[in-house]
Amino acid sequence: MKVFITGGTGFIGKRVVAKLVERGDEVRVLARSDRAAAIAELLGARAVPGDLFDLPALREGMQDCDLVFHIAAWYEFGTDNPEKMYRVNVEGTRNVMEAALQASVPKIVHTSSTVVFGDTQGRVVDEGFFQGPPFLTEYERTKWQAHYEVVLPLIEKGAPIIVVMPGGVYGPGDHSFISEMMHQFCLGTMPVVPGHDTALTFAHVDDVAQGHILAADKGALGESYILAGPNLTLGELFDLWALLLGRRRPWLYVPALFLRPLAPLVGLLNSWLPLPKLFSRETLALTGATYMARSSKAQQELGWRPRPLRDGMLETLLTLSQEIPASKEAACRRKKRALTALFAASVLMIAWLLTRRRD
Repeated sequence: MKVFITGGTGFIGKRVVAKLVERGDEVRVLARSDRAAAIAELLGARAVPGDLFDLPALREGMQDCDLVFHIAAWYEFGTDNPEKMYRVNVEGTRNVMEAALQASVPKIVHTSSTVVFGDTQGRVVDEGFFQGPPFLTEYERTKWQAHYEVVLPLIEKGAPIIVVMPGGVYGPGDHSFISEMMHQFCLGTMPVVPGHDTALTFAHVDDVAQGHILAADKGALGESYILAGPNLTLGELFDLWALLLGRRRPWLYVPALFLRPLAPLVGLLNSWLPLPKLFSRETLALTGATYMARSSKAQQELGWRPRPLRDGMLETLLTLSQEIPASKEAACRRKKRALTALFAASVLMIAWLLTRRRD
């Protein structure tokens, strides 16, 4: 089978490419740089130079293909370029879909996300759930627009598209905010963490990649499939990490009530003092939200099975711990007290202001 993939050198895409090559498919990967082309070729695929806005490259790569995976997206919280994120996530998706339809590709798998459901407010939802604006992040907004304003209208017109919807994806090689939290926890620099009112769903990257292939092989055209593992609060997640690594639990879990009011202040500070993405305006605005979904449909119709969370998290934590130099770990521990004091002072200030307002 001939397969064309966008995002084939990214976190999820590399695993999809490797699995397809391993089973004998002829894989072509859209590569927007020499580095991406080299990665694609190392994986055993053929690199097609170009990007999401290079229509001739898209058409060339899709020629005579049996299947297209559109995995490419800009995944970031706290972006300082929302216009570019819209262009990549929305206009880029439109270009890929239109090119695939013009090339008469018989099957297209589009990677959406459970963030299109927005804050589920404690509910565990399925593929039939719908919620519109307001949006907490630009990533949420642009993935929602790609899903509901580009892909679903094409499906309604008969386009042969299958949608997969990962939740929080983790695993070795991740560079998202999940990985950053894990990294800081391994360094011992997160004694103060968000509490039990913020929840996500988690699945290992290899399982999500396998879910993409199962959707292509077994999924029904026009259908959506959630690829999401267990739902955990961030507090439960940090407790799990502490248990797996044999470390102490964080000593303070801060409710969203005290974190969300800091978002505008952090946004202002970030305009002249660059801060880690983990402490951006958008990540603080996310506290208190729940992005929880169930994968019953994918498990029943595709035979998808996510691995136990403990197994996947332990593998990821051990890999990450081995990558942290001892010198860096020692330096970060020296900063721990100062960071903790600063964060605690900010929380206390917000608590005092809220109490004063009520009085």
